[in-house]
Amino acid sequence: MEQLSTSQQEAVQQLQGILGPHDHNVDVLISVLESLDWNIQHAAGLILSDPQEEIRNSRSTHQRQLPQMQLEDPRGAVPPRPLTQTLFALLSLPINVMYRALRFALGILRIPLLSLPFTNNTYRALRPTYPNSRGATRRWITALEEETGAVTFKSAATAASGLDNRPSTSRRHTYPPTSPADGGKILPDFLDGTYEEVLNICQREGRIACVILVSDEHDDVPEFKRSTLTDPGFVRMLTENNFVIWGGDVRDKVSWDAAQKLQATTYPFIAFLALQPRRNHSTSSSSSSSPVLTVLSRHHGRSVPESGPTSAQTLTHHLEHQLLPRVTPFLTRYKSQLQEHERDRLLREQQDKAFQDSARRDRERIQARIRAEQQEAERVCMEQVARRREEQTLQAERERQQSLQALRLQWRRWMRRCIIPPEARGGNAIRLALKLSGSARVVRTFLPSSKLTELYAFADAQTIPLTMQPEGDPEHTPEGAKGDWRNLENYIQSQAQGPESWWGFKLALAYPRREIKWTANTSLVDAGLKSGEQLVMEPMSDSDNTSPHLSEDDYESDGN
Repeated sequence: MEQLSTSQQEAVQQLQGILGPHDHNVDVLISVLESLDWNIQHAAGLILSDPQEEIRNSRSTHQRQLPQMQLEDPRGAVPPRPLTQTLFALLSLPINVMYRALRFALGILRIPLLSLPFTNNTYRALRPTYPNSRGATRRWITALEEETGAVTFKSAATAASGLDNRPSTSRRHTYPPTSPADGGKILPDFLDGTYEEVLNICQREGRIACVILVSDEHDDVPEFKRSTLTDPGFVRMLTENNFVIWGGDVRDKVSWDAAQKLQATTYPFIAFLALQPRRNHSTSSSSSSSPVLTVLSRHHGRSVPESGPTSAQTLTHHLEHQLLPRVTPFLTRYKSQLQEHERDRLLREQQDKAFQDSARRDRERIQARIRAEQQEAERVCMEQVARRREEQTLQAERERQQSLQALRLQWRRWMRRCIIPPEARGGNAIRLALKLSGSARVVRTFLPSSKLTELYAFADAQTIPLTMQPEGDPEHTPEGAKGDWRNLENYIQSQAQGPESWWGFKLALAYPRREIKWTANTSLVDAGLKSGEQLVMEPMSDSDNTSPHLSEDDYESDGN
């Protein structure tokens, strides 16, 4: 609603006021008003006639008739009508006569009249429905030629050349045709396809469609066929402007469906359709949005006199002075775009053909080069894949090492808090000097009863960065439980890599060199350590040096 002008918004509101309490979608009302050039009276009459209900009735009627069509006589006999339908047709006959007389009188005064549902549905079973929509259209064209004594351009071309006549959607004819039928009546070149094919042609080729719907139940249709459809000026106008012309009798299902889609209620009926830019869009967005198929105008009613809404003179004047000047500029631009795309496609085809010719002349050389390039590309690809796999393996190993180092750091901090005993005082204390990796050196005194586990935990705690203060050390092991040196020894012995690999280093006396191996539940005295001896901390391998050991400046030496 915000995109509509003030007058258009008022028209929508007036239409809503006319419809009363009925629940109608605003978008549907807007689309109906747009298709009827914002004529409120015509829109109200169209909606109140409930075309959707008629569509559902027609579909259900057609579904009920499907088993009957399979039992039709091959010679074309139609099954008898049901008794209830016959009685309803007889009872509604006086009303139909009065309705047609009233419609004729109001048609002279150019006053529209709503179509009553029972006046449009009584004739549906009078004509058998055919499952082949194309065949129904062809039969209608043949009947039209026989009724008017005229021939279409297709028939004229067949008579002149003797060639097989198939549906043509892109061929333009000259008027009048050069054929034995010259001097006779000529009908427009009807497309013997379906209504959906007509819409596809308009979208694919940017042409204007002329849809003609008639009903032999209406008295104005025979005169319309004789005067309008065979008028030389009208036929010339359609032919020279390359219209897609399609028609049928609404008693056939395909034509009835088209009538419902085009909202036709009075016959004869003519509608012109073509692609147009989308409405209510800004200039910048409309340039990029695709066009939409639009009903340009609708014409229905009598074809006589010459001022009648479906007379040849009225339609020709409408096409020449209103419709064509309005839609031709856009369709010309649209066709230019289609032609440009076609030229690009042909140019690409020519370039591809030239490339293929050149490839055939140098086939062996090019194939050898292609094979060499493929082999080189495969080799490079394999190297890249191997390199990526190696990088992934290294990254996984680094992540695993980082995870292990983080876990070991948690163990170190827990051991610093819970395993390392306070520094011993007294004459029987064992004073040991520990030389770390690098030139750092620390001194510590232990009780004679202290365990090797406590000595190793002290040496391992020296690798903790100084930024991690003892106050933040955890009280629980990384496994989440409290424990002492016994729990730690049990955990170390349960590791598959062994105690030395878990500690990541070993301790040894400096001189004479003697390795102090870690064993569970072993005191310093039992290990042969004496006060005043100096120990050296030796990493297990070079890979262990990558662990976050700090430089000499990051440690402090302890002394008595």
